[in-house]
Amino acid sequence: MSQSVLQDGKIFIGKSTKPEYLELRFANRHGLITGATGTGKTVTLQGVAEGFSAAGVPVFAADIKGDLSGLAAVGEPKDFLVKRAEEVGLDSDWKQQAFPTIFWDVFGKEGHPIRATVLDMGPLLLSRMLELNEVQEGVLNIAFRVAADEKIPILDLKDLRSIISNVAERSKELVAKYGNVATTSVGAIQRRLLVLEEQGADQFFGEPSLDINDFMRIAPDGRGVVSILAADKLMEKPRLYTTFLLWMLTKLWQTLPEAGDLPKPKLVFFFDEAHLLFNEAPKALLERIEQIARLIRSKGVGVYFITQSPLDVPNSVSAQLGNRVQHALRAFTPQEQKAVRAAAETFRKNPDLDTERVIMELKVGEALVSMLENKGEPSMVQRTLIRPPEGRVGPVSADERQSVIEYSPVYGKYEQTVDRESAHEILTKRANQATEEAGAGGGGWGDIIFGGGSSGGAKGKGGRPSQGMGEMIGKDLQRSISRTIATTIKNIIVKSITGRSR
Repeated sequence: MSQSVLQDGKIFIGKSTKPEYLELRFANRHGLITGATGTGKTVTLQGVAEGFSAAGVPVFAADIKGDLSGLAAVGEPKDFLVKRAEEVGLDSDWKQQAFPTIFWDVFGKEGHPIRATVLDMGPLLLSRMLELNEVQEGVLNIAFRVAADEKIPILDLKDLRSIISNVAERSKELVAKYGNVATTSVGAIQRRLLVLEEQGADQFFGEPSLDINDFMRIAPDGRGVVSILAADKLMEKPRLYTTFLLWMLTKLWQTLPEAGDLPKPKLVFFFDEAHLLFNEAPKALLERIEQIARLIRSKGVGVYFITQSPLDVPNSVSAQLGNRVQHALRAFTPQEQKAVRAAAETFRKNPDLDTERVIMELKVGEALVSMLENKGEPSMVQRTLIRPPEGRVGPVSADERQSVIEYSPVYGKYEQTVDRESAHEILTKRANQATEEAGAGGGGWGDIIFGGGSSGGAKGKGGRPSQGMGEMIGKDLQRSISRTIATTIKNIIVKSITGRSR
């Protein structure tokens, strides 16, 4: 039977005893692609992403190794790809072609910069990201509330540092309205911000902030635009990587209206090396990821995790993933054997397959596939030969990447950093004005030490002239001598009357 990459609202995944499809109407039920290194996960990811693009669905993919950039280039008719196409029954619709692509990079080197303001991130997500305790989170919320009440924008990390320091300095003034600001908590927050800054977060926080609609573009030919995040360097900053991805999902969840079940999703995310999202993540952060994965489906957004083992994904998140592709796993250790058993148990059983054994026998380009079908139930697992992609298998060159960036529909929109007046500048200006006013009110160090002495000097309470340090010392000395003399006279009088000293 002849197949095409896209037909009847379904993406062709590959061929088992029958064609295997991912139905677009169930694509927002999320998915999981797993397998050992070198078993073909990236090629599967690329093929599925191409299918979504062909169906007019925008795609966002985090590219850890750089291989996904090949989507932007015309594929090469290599012998093994042509052979694979014939084996799975692809007809003349399968051809080498490039897909509409936009490259992004948090650091602005391999794509358009991605930025968000601290205010966009919000105190709740920042608290989770910084792993703050309840008291520290309270101080951070006070800082955001003070900034909102006083109309002070918090855009980047230096703004956040400034407003937190300002709140600490004004703690006695603010305690009645906002609550106590503990100095130890302020110090802890500043230290956590320093760690985040060392990971490059200062490049992420700022303006112009990302317009999330730029991830949801449709090309003039009707295909969905594939947004590829260059994440090779971002991967080395796991806290920043997690923060960025979680912020994007949260932003979508807060921005998009409820959509329910649609004929096809509005947007699909692919998160490669998903274990980075979950390794050593605090409980609060895991709960947030689980919440987003569960709720964002109703916004018409699908989320697909790509990692080596199903055990890399927490059970609470894994339970939300309905479409599954499992490439080969190796089992040389007890832990790896446990992973194989866990992978086998996640599938709906096929009486004709020993799933656990097959997982270890799969060849490169083969996978166990189970997709949602009919009324949303998972199909029986099938040993499947995955179809070849149409874009290039492998990365684009630096020149090709630069060309794609320069011809991008968002070129020039995010390249130039904007540093408008915000919390740091406003609070610095206030501090300078206060210093100038204090200096203008006195006659310098001479007045501070020896006192003003003139009727035109600074006034204290009740309109009295303010005293200098020398004047205050003189008066204290005079009082001390007077007390000593009085005590001596008293002792002499008592001795003369009683005949003894006291």
